[in-house]
Amino acid sequence: MIMRRALKPLEGVRTTFRGTVAQFGMKSGYTGRDLPTLMLKDVMDSAGNLVTDHLWFMLGKQLAALDLQIGDVISFHARVTCYEKGYKGYREDVYKPIKIDYRLSNPTKLGKIASASDSTTLSTRSPEMGQGVERE
Repeated sequence: MIMRRALKPLEGVRTTFRGTVAQFGMKSGYTGRDLPTLMLKDVMDSAGNLVTDHLWFMLGKQLAALDLQIGDVISFHARVTCYEKGYKGYREDVYKPIKIDYRLSNPTKLGKIASASDSTTLSTRSPEMGQGVERE
């Protein structure tokens, strides 16, 4: 597991990030209800530096309103915070030591930068017309 060391110097700072939608998922909520999630890959800061290989967000109203598809690139502002990860229970057969890791919290100012369908459009020249023809 790659720790998010690039986020450590930014702890407590709210700044701009961007990432590519990799997959959608579900997680169990506190009441047992399934909650939708979204995984971003290749998350970069505003300077284009890779800060983490992947990141999970809850798929809330603002993200859902963007009507995202796998491959879309989004931009957002978020605050870097730390959290403890690992097993905190009492079972002796589970060994996952507690570690400090970093996450992006409270995403705001969400926007779609590029659509996945933009990259699948092929532009070719039509020999008859001599003009560009777009195919999907």
